[in-house]
This record gives sequence, structure tokens and C-alpha cells, in this order.
Amino acid sequence: MKRTWTIIGVGDVALSFKWYQSLLGLPRTSPAHDYFGQILDTDGTVLLCLHSWGEHEHPPLLGPSDSGPGNGLLLFFRVDDFDEALPRARTLVTALAEEPHLNPATGTMEFALHDPDGYYVMISALSTD
Repeated sequence: MKRTWTIIGVGDVALSFKWYQSLLGLPRTSPAHDYFGQILDTDGTVLLCLHSWGEHEHPPLLGPSDSGPGNGLLLFFRVDDFDEALPRARTLVTALAEEPHLNPATGTMEFALHDPDGYYVMISALSTD
């Protein structure tokens, strides 16, 4: 099983959260944090994640004026084969952008690497709980 979470940088998570819910005709809820929120379909599927510019020092989310490759985008893949994904990733790059670690926000293990075009790609263990 594979999952992708599209994460975009925004100036105001609450405002953007309300905007996307309105656009997609979703019930009104509030983001989990002032710096991060997930737009969820009615079945709980993550449709889009909103992340405040500059929070947590993610390289492509430092600010809207940073014009490097992939600015404002985190490709965040949740995978059910995390232990197998790590050695596969190591064969694709000379060094990981972030070594495996526990993400306190998701409670899952993750690591990051850059794709051939410079996009920042996060691989996160899909929780089976």
C-alpha cells in the first residue's frame, strides 16, 4: 500500500483550511494546529495538507520568496514497507536529506531525500494501529 500527502506552504493555515473546505464542499472542522492542518475527505482520506511557511525548518517550506526547486512542496509518502524503502532510497542518492527519525507530529518513523530534480521527498511509515 502507498499513500501520498501533498503538503503546501501557506501564510495562514486557518484561513486556507476554511477556503479549501469551502472549495471542496467539505464539512467545517478546524486544523489540528495553528501551523499544520489536513483537509480530509468525508471518509478520512487526506486530500491536502497545509503547512505554515517557516515552521519546523523544512527546506522547501522556509518562505514563499525562496525560489529553489520544489519551494512550497513536500512530497510526503506514507508507505507500509518502510524498512524495505530505506535501503532502496540509499541506492538512489549519495546521502539522505534527513536520516531516519521519529516524527513527533505523526508518531511514525520517516526519512527524506531529494529526487533528481531537487524536490524534497519524505518517506514515512504508514501506521498500522
